[in-house]
Amino acid sequence: MKLLPVALSLLALVPASCTASPAGDNGASSAPASEPFRIEELATFEEPWAIRFDEGTDALFVTEKKGTIRFRRPDGTIGTVTGVPRVDYGGQGGLGDFVFAPGQTAATLDRRVVYLSWVEAGRGDTRGAAVGRADMICGDHDTCDLRNLKVIWRQQPKVTGRGHFSHRLAFSPDGKYLFVASGERQKGEPAQDTTNTLGKIVRLLPDGTPAPGNPLAKKGTPSDEIWSWGHRNILGLRFDPQGRLWDLEHGPRGGDELNLVEPGANYGWPLASNGDHYDGKPIPDHRPGDGFAAPAISWNPVIAPGDMIFYTGDQFPQWKGQVLIAAMQPAGIVRVAIDGAEARELARYPMPNRVRSIAQAPDGAVWVVEDGKNLRRSRLLRLTPKSAE
Repeated sequence: MKLLPVALSLLALVPASCTASPAGDNGASSAPASEPFRIEELATFEEPWAIRFDEGTDALFVTEKKGTIRFRRPDGTIGTVTGVPRVDYGGQGGLGDFVFAPGQTAATLDRRVVYLSWVEAGRGDTRGAAVGRADMICGDHDTCDLRNLKVIWRQQPKVTGRGHFSHRLAFSPDGKYLFVASGERQKGEPAQDTTNTLGKIVRLLPDGTPAPGNPLAKKGTPSDEIWSWGHRNILGLRFDPQGRLWDLEHGPRGGDELNLVEPGANYGWPLASNGDHYDGKPIPDHRPGDGFAAPAISWNPVIAPGDMIFYTGDQFPQWKGQVLIAAMQPAGIVRVAIDGAEARELARYPMPNRVRSIAQAPDGAVWVVEDGKNLRRSRLLRLTPKSAE
């Protein structure tokens, strides 16, 4: 375990645009970065994408894009999960999210039900996201095995390209429903077409079938899976402490956004965005009365979000109920307050490298993993209050 010298002064790393500069089109501004935490390096991984704690054992599971799942036990042991499906790796594609089925008790810790997402190849030069359910058997201290893996959901249709899969997973607080983020695959218009599942959030039963009562349930498959639409590239999907669903998505050239997700709502992409196309062509901004759900907050310039959590721990009591966002450009953690259906940025904490994923440990510490872009090995880092030193 290596204590990083965060006395490399986070303040010194803050670009001028990150201190007291506009954080979004709503006029919110970042608080000057301070140094509220120390950073410990715990392990390294190759192109990690998602991190999740097993609350029964306190082990942290890490997916790597090329198709590996590893885990770190509290004693520092690094283990490997076998039985992972073959993934279509390249661009933004590969192995994705990993979550534990809710409601599992300590008595079943040797056999866990897990859900994972990945990109699978289709016919020709096509591909799409898939979600699977499996039993995970942990027979010894440093190996686990996925058994009885079954694909329960697929993006429809598979298309060309290697971007905007999204494939984030979140269970509702009552454990009854599985929500899946499905990106629009850099195709734009399909996000407004409710006869496909690109650019959508879908709501499923735990077995992968459409949940009863979905907004378009009467329109047949796959429309009956859809919960909301008009999304671009969702890389954060979480429930807040009040049980409301939020998503965090990449905009185009500007326009990254945090949304309160409502059933049957259309979030506008590609017809409305607080950013512009990469070639400079304008996109109409969100406006009252335009028929689209506006973001709670948006960012221009972007923050390139990778993941988010709602913090509920005790180690950083001043952060309780707030959103912590893993940001890749500029690299750091962005802290956001929620006020009803609106949000405002409170602070940015620069980090040495792009941050891909973030998790709250059972003890209330914050763990992050660096993004694999431009890094040979990405570090797993634990953040704890400086006052605890």
